[in-house]
Amino acid sequence: MFLGAALVPALFTGTAQSADYPISAQQRGTAKAVAQNGVPLSELAPNAPDSYTIKPRDTLWDISKLFLKSPWRWPELWGMNLDQIRNPHLIYPGQMLLLDKTGGRARLRLGQPVGDGGNDKLSPRVRSTELGDGSLPSIPFHLIEPFLNEAIIFQGNELQSAPRIVATQEGRVLLGRGDTAYVRGDLVGARDYRIFREATPLKDPTTGEVLGYEARYVGAAEYTRQGGTRVDAAGKSEIVPASFVITSVRQEAGVGDKLAVVPVREFTNYAPHAPQAAMAGQIASLYGDALTAGQNQIVSLNRGSVDGMERGHVLALLRDGVRTVDKTDPLRPTIKLPDERHGMLFVFRVFDRMSYALILLAENPVKPGDHFTQP
Repeated sequence: MFLGAALVPALFTGTAQSADYPISAQQRGTAKAVAQNGVPLSELAPNAPDSYTIKPRDTLWDISKLFLKSPWRWPELWGMNLDQIRNPHLIYPGQMLLLDKTGGRARLRLGQPVGDGGNDKLSPRVRSTELGDGSLPSIPFHLIEPFLNEAIIFQGNELQSAPRIVATQEGRVLLGRGDTAYVRGDLVGARDYRIFREATPLKDPTTGEVLGYEARYVGAAEYTRQGGTRVDAAGKSEIVPASFVITSVRQEAGVGDKLAVVPVREFTNYAPHAPQAAMAGQIASLYGDALTAGQNQIVSLNRGSVDGMERGHVLALLRDGVRTVDKTDPLRPTIKLPDERHGMLFVFRVFDRMSYALILLAENPVKPGDHFTQP
């Protein structure tokens, strides 16, 4: 496939520490092989444009769909323009992509926008800056950024014994930003904590086995004063809880909510790619309170790292074929229609036995139990 450097490069989750993000030997080999000949015209999208100028709000996924039938196949796309675009992770608004379809093969090149005042070739410049430098993310970062720390699946029910809010400032029922919460439990000396509501088990849709525990994210809090014990005027020992200030809330916090240390932020890239081996499973749950989900919503999957799931995996979403009666047969047997592909998932967080994925596309409502497979 194709769309060169721009296609499915990296979605940064923090500071771009280097312009040379990891590219596997297999991906580089594929790119070099394709760079020699281009790809067949049959691999292009039916309405692939002859040229396209990248706009500020574009994502690499959006652009790839303009040119390709299978936008996640980024190594081949990069290979089509290997000479001109040496770093597939950086491409910027204002650059023009030209589709060369000579000799029955397709190649991608960088061109000069009309009226730009010259014939010099554009080349991506190596930069090492924050995400806001203008380079394109692979998918809309704002859709998953809130979930990178908020959407958590615990392997066991660790929150059951986690530090807990035992009292509120001035006896308030609910706590908002800036309020004080009093906490008891085993604090590890960290300063920043996340607040969760009691975890609920997530089960495999088919077997009913508990695969993990999902806790509803409430907000964040800062550890401000150590707790302990003291002796009152009567000589009795009494418990003094630790003090926390609520720094942010997704919903109001209250007594009984649990605390967990904020993890180190993951600085990684998300290069969309298909699983190398067969991958199939089901939607275990929908994130939030919805009964069904659609495009740009988050779902949990009943497959994790032990099953070979990786960040960046692109998966096909299937609609279960309905069961009906064959009225043309005198015996009226029940038949099941084939499962039909109707959407696409992008995996962005992977745990031991489960994963979180963004619904990139869904033609029908998505519900727990729906199936997915490799694209």
